[in-house]
Amino acid sequence: MPPPTLYAATSNPGKLAEFKSAARAEGVAIEALPNLNQIPEPIEDATTFQGNADLKAIAYSLAAPGLLVFADDSGLEVPSLNNQPGVRSARFADDYLLDHPNDSVISTEAQRSGETLVFRPTTDARNNALLLHLMQHEPDRAVRFVCNLALARDGEVLLRSEGSVDGQLLYSPRGADGFGYDPLFLVPSLNLTFAEIPREQKWRLSHRGNAFRSLLAQIASARL
Repeated sequence: MPPPTLYAATSNPGKLAEFKSAARAEGVAIEALPNLNQIPEPIEDATTFQGNADLKAIAYSLAAPGLLVFADDSGLEVPSLNNQPGVRSARFADDYLLDHPNDSVISTEAQRSGETLVFRPTTDARNNALLLHLMQHEPDRAVRFVCNLALARDGEVLLRSEGSVDGQLLYSPRGADGFGYDPLFLVPSLNLTFAEIPREQKWRLSHRGNAFRSLLAQIASARL
């Protein structure tokens, strides 16, 4: 029986490229979930990565009857910050702004012709800036990336997997590749960040790669 086609419930081009690259090596086809932008986005209100992966996989598989749909939830855990940002990794700075609306840490201002112009950095840049601010006096720089995956069909979760990788938080970003917190995440054994490591090598090390390989191994032994 040929391996099934899996449909990724993600609009993140970086994630999709990584999933497709790894799946090709295993002879598995990965496609973006059709009409993803027209499907109501589920509210990610679970307290764990696996909980959020489950609810996304369930919701998107119900909108795509008969298809094998997988979703992930992943993020950065910093033990010195009580494992923040955790499940709020993608919304770390936005959450902070709700309580600190005038904080200058994650926004910049410039003067032009006597007018104040406010420039809003990208979400990734704001998240990274906030993390560096909160960790500026912290000597313990241990961090880890975590990823949980859920594979569902017609609203039922069929398989789950998890992966993680440990690293060190830098004091400033390095590297132009990757996304999210990659420029701050140092792999000590290589002295390279996830934004400096070539994509194929990164996939062999990453939390997302570890979780996806585990999922593919389960699929190989399951009858789906």
